[in-house]
Amino acid sequence: MDLSGALNLIGLLIGVGVVLVAGFLVVLGMVLRRGNPYPVVKRYPEEESFTDPVNKKKSKFPSLEDKAALTCSVIVPAYFEEERLPPMLEECLHFLEQKSKTNSDFSYEVIIVSDGSTDGTVNVALDYAKKFSVDKVRLLDLIKNRGKGGAVRLGVLSSRGKCILFADADGATKFADYDKLYKALIDLMKQDKYSGDVEQFQGIVCGSRAHMEEEAIATRSIFRTILMRGFHLLVYILTVRGIRDTQCGFKLFTRAAARKCFSNLHIERWAFDVELLCIAQALKIPIAEVGVNWTEIEGSKVTPILSWLQMGRDLFLIWFHYAIGAWKLIKKSD
Repeated sequence: MDLSGALNLIGLLIGVGVVLVAGFLVVLGMVLRRGNPYPVVKRYPEEESFTDPVNKKKSKFPSLEDKAALTCSVIVPAYFEEERLPPMLEECLHFLEQKSKTNSDFSYEVIIVSDGSTDGTVNVALDYAKKFSVDKVRLLDLIKNRGKGGAVRLGVLSSRGKCILFADADGATKFADYDKLYKALIDLMKQDKYSGDVEQFQGIVCGSRAHMEEEAIATRSIFRTILMRGFHLLVYILTVRGIRDTQCGFKLFTRAAARKCFSNLHIERWAFDVELLCIAQALKIPIAEVGVNWTEIEGSKVTPILSWLQMGRDLFLIWFHYAIGAWKLIKKSD
């Protein structure tokens, strides 16, 4: 076969491949469009209540649809975190306790969501609930693993705060940076000329490690740097623009914004942050990004290759489902 014939054959194969892929996507789209376009949140009866470790009494969690009963709810998703959770909770609760003592208007709760953990995570959470009382520390014990996004969502749906912060169990972000996020939230309210209560305002503030990127690249392998750059590029092309760090586990939502975003969330694993921000941008919810103090903590559940592949797959699924109308947004007003 001469060069011209070879090129024609390659062109034909590429054409056939494109047609097959396009056909597959069309068929897949038709199948997906027949499903429910809105999320269905699975919650077992055992997960609707929390236990007071002092008197063993069970009480039902409140609903995100209820009016807020305190200033701030902190949601901590925890999966096999018996070792990393105690130092994180020590720092978190010390900060919140000091803040509540110096500011009589500030009240808080911490909801630890054990995502199907079978180690000592549940016992650690109950120890802190016993020490601080269930009015301040509660355990949501999921009987089946949902993934980080699923755990965060169920914690948010069970919260009482005007503002809701989700924070990783590793304590990588210094908890005092909560004040920076809250100030940025107030700035968003001023920019929007909003004068009502923060609970009803639609706003999100993302903690960010983007300011540390050059330092991180200097210590990270070339392979991991390529993976990171590739992921950021996919995020920009397929879903979220204008946010440099979508994955930092330190994000603050107003109660109204949390209702809108988490009621629309489909992705329950690593890429759930991206879908939340994608939803927020589609609903025109103001978003700010604030640099935070962050330290890498050993014991991460993220495996460089597998986790990045899973997140890449989820990014495509987010884009594809919304693009073909298989997923739709609930746009009810508060």
